[in-house]
Amino acid sequence: MRIRTAVLGSLTTTLSSPTVFFGSRSLVVAMLSVPVSSIGLEIANAEEKTPKMRLMNLGYDISVLDLATSQVEFELNKNSCERNDENHNNKHGEATMVTTKHESESGGEVGTEYHSLGMATNTSVLRATELHISSLLLAAKSPFFHKMFSNGMLESEQKHVTLQIDVSEEAAVMELLKFMYSNSLTVTTTPALLDVLMAADKFEVASCMKHCSHLLLNMPMTLDSALLLLDLPSTLLIADSVKPLTNAAKQFIALRYKDITKFPMSEVMALPLLGFKAILASNDLMVPSENIVYEAVLKWLRSHYSDVKERSEIMDTHLARFIRFPHMSSLRLKKILTSDDFKPKIVSKLVVEALLHKIEPRHHRYSSATEQPTPLKDRFVKRDYTLRLIKIVEFKVPRQQCIVYLDLQRKECAAMYPSGRVFSQPFDLGGQEFFLSGHCKLDQMNLFHCFGLFLGMQEKGPANMIVDYEFSARSKPTDEFAFKYKGNFKFDAGIGVGTTNLFSTSWDSFIATDSPYFINDVLHLRAQLTIRP
Repeated sequence: MRIRTAVLGSLTTTLSSPTVFFGSRSLVVAMLSVPVSSIGLEIANAEEKTPKMRLMNLGYDISVLDLATSQVEFELNKNSCERNDENHNNKHGEATMVTTKHESESGGEVGTEYHSLGMATNTSVLRATELHISSLLLAAKSPFFHKMFSNGMLESEQKHVTLQIDVSEEAAVMELLKFMYSNSLTVTTTPALLDVLMAADKFEVASCMKHCSHLLLNMPMTLDSALLLLDLPSTLLIADSVKPLTNAAKQFIALRYKDITKFPMSEVMALPLLGFKAILASNDLMVPSENIVYEAVLKWLRSHYSDVKERSEIMDTHLARFIRFPHMSSLRLKKILTSDDFKPKIVSKLVVEALLHKIEPRHHRYSSATEQPTPLKDRFVKRDYTLRLIKIVEFKVPRQQCIVYLDLQRKECAAMYPSGRVFSQPFDLGGQEFFLSGHCKLDQMNLFHCFGLFLGMQEKGPANMIVDYEFSARSKPTDEFAFKYKGNFKFDAGIGVGTTNLFSTSWDSFIATDSPYFINDVLHLRAQLTIRP
């Protein structure tokens, strides 16, 4: 079997593949110099009795490609070409191309011209490959071709149909047509398979889409291949056969950047939108706090979009739903209200929702979260924060005061031995950010390890800010908070105050299974801070 190819200049490409049976139709695949927005069709209004057909004044050279022998003959004819009719006596209807040199004709019409149906004036045909195909086979495997060949449209009655594609799609379309005959692909690289996948989607060849997805799923995933998968057209991303691919790509990126602090910030900032979204969507993302996530989102937006309105639009439509606002600090939420990172209506809704979530009883929080649409539920889910979440109650009168609650699991405390520590998320008092930290410390006087609790300030505050603080903890059998330690200090950034031995006992006694300080394996701590007038 032979394929006739019209080329710009002299084509030296040789297709090496097994001979494939093509039936009784002539399909001309025309490669255009610029992309076409939709599949274009040129119809050759040829009658079955017409022995000859020609392409008129297309201005490119002609070659005949024999797939069976991989031999190419060039026919240098800039103006016109003719093809002798195929062997009409083939009893099985197989079309065989006769390799024949033709002389250029001048004047007069021989055969029937190809007429363009809606080809853009700014496009030009670089080459056209004529394939003899079985319309029955193509129609059986593709609704696109079934419609073309069977619904009574003009092209369904024609023997010669021309399919216009962008020149960049040539290899993928040819591979797709071969697959429709052989149910196998010769390409093995991720980019090439993705090209075939997109061609299969375009021409509605579901079996090829499924085959491409299967091959891609069984290939080793890399960051580049994952990003290529996520960059597929949106209409293709929602296809059932492609969803496992995109899910695998998202999981790969989320797992790779699970501990995002281990990667250079420049690498994370360089990720495209879809890759960055895959990181933000992960519930397993390890970060100090959701405040850090929010800051990373702002930094990514500023590195990719210089226009404020454009940044706001991308934040609102793509990124905001992945930020866990209910788990951000109250001070940061208040600052967001006055920022230009969101549209005012959207930011007020998000902040109010987050603040209400903080003060709601736990069972109400669960109810509120489950009532949300599925894509929005995750913003109520806690990530694997390295800074522990807190609950806070604030008072403005008669003095600026706050009460902070910090709960630690027994296993978290056990993991601190012999010299570890855990930090709380920051909280606000008097416009300053403070934090609590629990430590496993060596008591220098008694020479045993013990549990210590400290209070620190994030940034340098006013020179005259004096804070009174008091630490308490719940204990059995009453399960009530009991006073443990108090003090006062004129705070400065980086300085921590507190006690090395909060419970006045050794670490072994504190962590023991019969310890009175763990209620259902949870240590409940409370810190009360008051700014002196």
